[in-house]
Amino acid sequence: MLKPIPNIIITFLMVIFNTACGQSQSQNNVWLTNFNAAAQGTVVLNNQLHIIPLKNLEQLQLVSINFGNKNASIFDSILNKYAHTQRINGNQYLKNKFVNSIENEIVAYNTVIISLDNASVLDDETLKFITSLAGRKQLIIALSGEQKNLALLDKLNSPIIFCSLITPESASFTAQLIFGGLSCKNQLASNVSQKFIKGMGADIQKCRFKFTLPEDENINATDLNPIDTIVAQAIKAKATPGAVVFVAKNGKVIFNKAYGYHTYKNQSPDNVADIFDLASVSKLATTTAAMRLYETGKLNLDTAISAYLPETINTNKQNIKVRELLLHQAGLVPFIPFYERLKIGDYSRKPSDYFNVQVADSFYLANDYFKKTMWPIMLNSPLKNRGTYVYSDLSMYFMKQIIENICQQPLEEYLQTQFFNPLGMYSTGYHPRQQFDKALIVPTEQDTYFRKTLLWGFVHDQGAAMVGGIAGHAGLFSNAADLAILFQMILNGGNYGGKQYLKPETIALFTSKQSAVSRRGLGFDRWDPNPAKEYPSKYASKHTFGHTGYTGTCVWVDAEQNLIYIFLSNRVHPKVTNKLSDLMVRTRILDQIYKTIYKSN
Repeated sequence: MLKPIPNIIITFLMVIFNTACGQSQSQNNVWLTNFNAAAQGTVVLNNQLHIIPLKNLEQLQLVSINFGNKNASIFDSILNKYAHTQRINGNQYLKNKFVNSIENEIVAYNTVIISLDNASVLDDETLKFITSLAGRKQLIIALSGEQKNLALLDKLNSPIIFCSLITPESASFTAQLIFGGLSCKNQLASNVSQKFIKGMGADIQKCRFKFTLPEDENINATDLNPIDTIVAQAIKAKATPGAVVFVAKNGKVIFNKAYGYHTYKNQSPDNVADIFDLASVSKLATTTAAMRLYETGKLNLDTAISAYLPETINTNKQNIKVRELLLHQAGLVPFIPFYERLKIGDYSRKPSDYFNVQVADSFYLANDYFKKTMWPIMLNSPLKNRGTYVYSDLSMYFMKQIIENICQQPLEEYLQTQFFNPLGMYSTGYHPRQQFDKALIVPTEQDTYFRKTLLWGFVHDQGAAMVGGIAGHAGLFSNAADLAILFQMILNGGNYGGKQYLKPETIALFTSKQSAVSRRGLGFDRWDPNPAKEYPSKYASKHTFGHTGYTGTCVWVDAEQNLIYIFLSNRVHPKVTNKLSDLMVRTRILDQIYKTIYKSN
């Protein structure tokens, strides 16, 4: 189960993201100057075991203890961009001489990050506590201040990050360094003690996102201001009550901003940590699972699906190739309105042993409805125009069944254990109401025709809801920063956080044009070569891939520009309209991003 993000961390994230992008260029340049000064003043010691940057995030239970760091709120908020990190104010314990009592609070944590300043590092009780902890926990020390104080830590073998500056920017730099958000290879310029001598210093390589400002990529932040105008127009036109826009360039997060509110009641402002229904962007998660199975030899693209789905034998589906499913060229019907086939006895407004497939609040389907009704309908549905491009959700219903039969594991479990958890995608998953505070989830449609309720944390897609909220084509929920991690891994050739998830050649195959009759890759939508369509942007390169989602979402990756663009919204609230598309909101924002990049060059 994914852990909920503490409210205090959400507050920090809102402050960092929603204000950083709105500053003037001069303010941003001052911040960058101070940040670069912190980079020059930082040295990593005792890293022979390569603990920094932290790896295997799914195995870590992290806690940050602050002894004297006046920028602890920034430090901890940055840590929580990479992994859930509990925070403890050690100053209170230090003040009352009860440092050892912290032991009771950190029993459940296996990795402890301790912040020290000039004063706290001189405290004997604190040093004893740290020394005793080092033998029992994975420990990282972040020391800020005077270099001579390093001598007090001579007995430690745990990694030490020393920064000579005590600034908000140094707190951000140090926290990002712990996770490999940036690189550092500085060395001590002089001897400090017999252990810490001139020339010592570990070489830390960047392996995850860096959180920074547009100016770090020579982009003037004010040149991105038209994005604000475009989203404001969309909200005013009631194309969507709110949105989140995310931009990463060259592995750096340079823009992540929230707009508007969860609903038109203007009660809950959108923030960058909000969790959205991704709709068909979910297809790319299913595709990611298929990529892993393909490269490990468990899935053959040119094998008939009957080899993986015995149920299709003696049906018109038995000779369909896996490749055809991923290209939407299998001849499948685009959509089956399963909810229109419901009859009395298929559902209940109260749960029971039989009615235990929750479709929405106070709406439960029979537990065998998919097996007895939906699956047979799909298996017996007609095939038309096989070999031509017809976008169909049914293709991913079949892909989900194929993946689960190969893995002998539910799709959601496979994705969670193989990708989401190791990558640090803590706000990503199916069934968000079972994992997160409802207030973090953005509601979608006020369903007046099927479930007769506000859809809040239950998948919007009717068919996906009827199979229990987890389908190959829909059902995934996430926030922008989490989603970006998955696509940065893909953009990196399958590597993220120092771990190889997919082979570069697998990614090249699936994301490149694979169809003679459409622009599609395998599972991925792509740049359209027809200049009249200007899709997904008139400035996008031919190496652009991604997907859109019915709820008002999209993710686009331009490998030529090393660019990731994510737009999340709930344009179907309170009811479905086409205004977001009519106003070309997602495309116009991407156009502006490209224009800004070209101007910077």
